[in-house]
Amino acid sequence: MFFRLFTLGCKVNQYETETIRSALLRQGYTETGKKDVASLVVVNTCTVTAESEAKSRKAVRKLICENPGAQIVVMGCAAAHRPESLFNIGGVTQIITDKKQIPDFLRQLGIPTSCEGIDSFGERHRAFIKIQDGCQVGCSYCIIPKVRPVLQSRSIENILPEIQRLVRNGYREIVLTGIHLGHYGIDLADHNVRLVELVRRAVELPETFRLRLSSLEAVEASDELIDLMVRFPDRICPHLHLSMQSGNDAVLHRMKRRWKSGTFVKRCEEILSRFDRLALTTDVIVGFPGETAQQFDETCRVVEHLRFSKVHIFRFSPRQGTEAATLPDRVPPSEQKRRAAALTDLSDTLRRNFAASLVGSTATVLLETASSGTCGRYLDVRLSSSLEAGMLASVHIERSEGGVCFGNSCKSAGNSVS
Repeated sequence: MFFRLFTLGCKVNQYETETIRSALLRQGYTETGKKDVASLVVVNTCTVTAESEAKSRKAVRKLICENPGAQIVVMGCAAAHRPESLFNIGGVTQIITDKKQIPDFLRQLGIPTSCEGIDSFGERHRAFIKIQDGCQVGCSYCIIPKVRPVLQSRSIENILPEIQRLVRNGYREIVLTGIHLGHYGIDLADHNVRLVELVRRAVELPETFRLRLSSLEAVEASDELIDLMVRFPDRICPHLHLSMQSGNDAVLHRMKRRWKSGTFVKRCEEILSRFDRLALTTDVIVGFPGETAQQFDETCRVVEHLRFSKVHIFRFSPRQGTEAATLPDRVPPSEQKRRAAALTDLSDTLRRNFAASLVGSTATVLLETASSGTCGRYLDVRLSSSLEAGMLASVHIERSEGGVCFGNSCKSAGNSVS
């Protein structure tokens, strides 16, 4: 049987799609190209915003048209949130409203059970591993706790062999991800198992690879975790993504964020002081209901003070089913656009400055093509010569331009990931 998979949304969704792909391929199914007709199509949907849910429905309709007569299976967060909106699309065969139903779906296809973990991650050279699922925090703008409310962490004994399989199959960067990564382990019976313990065990593996952490809350980047990052620069990328959302306490209160701006800034300052040029990235929502121009300016001052190497900027979009969708004092779209543009300009300047600070240093680059890739500090790097895609290369940074670094390869990087 020929199959096709389509994924929208986050790293967790991408990982969950890969578990389906791995199970199908092991059973002898064949994946088709985009121009070929499949007999089985699985669409993994996203619902984090109204726009992403609309894109999910559009993708389902398009894939139905491109694959006439196919079995169309829809899963993911949009399927969990509003399955009726997908059932109403003519041609949908099955809706998986809960990931716990995936083993039953696979058994319907003649696959006895779902395999724990994956062996590959498509044609990429980095692989995501989902170590945790679920969030119960309840930020006022976020729908995810309603569609993924159950905290569920995988055991370390289950995760480590998966890392080793992926590295042995050529993946040199492993990204640990989850819906709320910092809550890894709190649902496990062994209360000593937390993110720092998993990272400690991972860096002790004998294979050559580097580890990257996806999004964390600043207070969840514990002293023990930072100690590990400092002790093992040959294994853990000098990059942290610490979610901020706003630099103003009144806005953070309306967002129902758990930490005030001062707490966030203080923790980031403590972390930055431990490293030589740590790459610090973050998320910011602009135009949240009630946000004044002065409050937005406070956010910009925090961004500039902490010198983020990249800011992921989102204009507020009311998500039906969340508390924030009912809040008064909406910021007009034109003002949201202006603020987003201003913050983008600031972010671009900080990124250029950060890239310039690396000139003269040596960075380890995961080559995604023969002459370009990503360094441990999450910057694009271009090489003047060609090497083998997928390898870790030690690159001397000679210049930077527009936030991109340019350099010459020194040698294979071995275990260095700076």
